[in-house]
Amino acid sequence: MTARQNVEFGLELRKQSSATRRKRAADMLDLVGLVQHADKYAHQLSGGQQQRVALARALAIEPQVLLLDEPLSALDAKVRVQLRDEIRRIQLEVGTTTLFVTHDQEEALAIADRVGVMSVGRLEQLAPPAELYSRPATPFVADFVGLTNRLRCTVQEGAASVLGGTVPLLTGSATSGAAVALVRPEGVRITKAADGNATVVSSSFLGAQGRVIARTDAGESVHVQVANTDVTDYAPGDTVRLSPRGDAALAVAE
Repeated sequence: MTARQNVEFGLELRKQSSATRRKRAADMLDLVGLVQHADKYAHQLSGGQQQRVALARALAIEPQVLLLDEPLSALDAKVRVQLRDEIRRIQLEVGTTTLFVTHDQEEALAIADRVGVMSVGRLEQLAPPAELYSRPATPFVADFVGLTNRLRCTVQEGAASVLGGTVPLLTGSATSGAAVALVRPEGVRITKAADGNATVVSSSFLGAQGRVIARTDAGESVHVQVANTDVTDYAPGDTVRLSPRGDAALAVAE
């Protein structure tokens, strides 16, 4: 079938008239940006275009709920990002409740109003993306979503002493004594210092940002997010000072 015939298929099964099917298919192909490809067959379309046709076909019947099970997993990275953004735009425009299953954390955070993180069949947390990332409810969520440093600390009166500084603790944290603080790379400050508390192991340019990995005097490996323009400031062997920026963290018992 052509792209248009694919989109019309569900409507045909529902005994819609030819005129109704054609108009609805045209509207849906316009929504996904494929009007000019309406008469092409699957083998004449790219992978991303085929996925757009599938999305248009699913939306054509005006479902109450749209279920998407890893719809972008077979696409290359650039097309994934483009189609991810298109799905978000379309979802907002159409307003259909959508359940989107993915193992790509960035994809989930970028496309969803609320993200649910599951472990061994159990829903660990359901929250807006920003809350899920910055205020993880469980150690699993903190470890699973994004990169997290695990740093030994001491907990007292709702705060943790870590890397020579103090950070407030999130609900669900250990209440006292020795613990492990789960701190994001962007939650750590790094500065050059001859009397520092860590040594640079490596630095990487990651495009929009950079990352420095340093080892503390206590032997802990710490990932630090830095501006991409600052990456060259830190070379392996440099002595640096690491300190917390003060962002709230989750602390778990050792």
